[in-house]
Amino acid sequence: MQPKLIGKAFSETAECKVYSYLGISLRVILIMSLPLLCDEIGLMFHILIKEREMNPDQMFDVPAQDASWGHATASDADGLELHYVRWGQGTPQVLLLHGWPGFWYDWRRVLPQVAQFTSVVAMDLRGFGFSAKPDWPVHSAYSPEAQAKNVLTLLDQLNVERIILGGYDIGSRVAQILVHMAPERVHSLVLSAPVYPGFGTRPLEPEAQRERWYQHFHMLPQADQLIGHDQETVRLYLSHFYDHWVGKKQALRPNEFEEIVKTYAQPGAARGSIAWYRAGGGSGQVALVSGNIPPVPITHPTMILWGETDPIAPPAWADRLGATFSHLLGVRFLPDIGHFVPFEAPEAFVEAIRTVL
Repeated sequence: MQPKLIGKAFSETAECKVYSYLGISLRVILIMSLPLLCDEIGLMFHILIKEREMNPDQMFDVPAQDASWGHATASDADGLELHYVRWGQGTPQVLLLHGWPGFWYDWRRVLPQVAQFTSVVAMDLRGFGFSAKPDWPVHSAYSPEAQAKNVLTLLDQLNVERIILGGYDIGSRVAQILVHMAPERVHSLVLSAPVYPGFGTRPLEPEAQRERWYQHFHMLPQADQLIGHDQETVRLYLSHFYDHWVGKKQALRPNEFEEIVKTYAQPGAARGSIAWYRAGGGSGQVALVSGNIPPVPITHPTMILWGETDPIAPPAWADRLGATFSHLLGVRFLPDIGHFVPFEAPEAFVEAIRTVL
């Protein structure tokens, strides 16, 4: 009995030693492999981060108020809050001006791409987005000239001497006024759906007026209350423009539209945004005042993008661009793209910015 017990004990002890040696060996192998494993994980993580940085799609559904957008504020010409977001590094810097009914978020697909090669700022004009919305007399507070002064004030606070101006819709008009106001501050322009003097009296023609019904509606004293009564009335009103004016329907994601609705449902947001029209900034109103008065040419290098299905600015209205922009680098017509070029064709806008660098 005893020898068997001793033999069994010896066998179990030897087996334990083997397992112990195996365990130690495995631990040694793991310890030796750990740096390589960490390097591999680190490389994979770096690639994932880089893909996120290089892929603007990652920012599509990020809420407009999310800190990752790089929110900041400055003071406008009257000391009120002026909101902007800022990405990237380098010069010349790019400043992006939104349209109606939009805000800085119009540029959500342009910002990450431009930030890969230079510094870019997208701001909220007074009355829009997260900028101040004072209930002041509209002609002094919300005119295109007042908005341009606020843009210049922002450039001063950012210590930016010269800027590439990108704008569409009402942002394109502010950009043109700023060029005339302070030509030394502008390097070049990239504009889409541009409201420019070449429109002449065409916005007053019956077909154009049918598309501009909203500009008349905005003049009603009750308009902002009807639009901004609650979030559902905001959604209902904006849904017309974000359907009828969009050529590339799949370009607007449901979450993005909800972000726009939430922003326009803020207290005073409807009033602040339509103050542009109440101050005489609409294309129909400009046509009434200016008519076919010859423009003062803009001599800065300019690229123009034009959505071919834009119902508010038909491509045929691009025929007089040369009279306004004497250093026109090019006009690119975009098939199947509507009014909202910044999010319908962001790559085209980014390419145009590269052209004027």
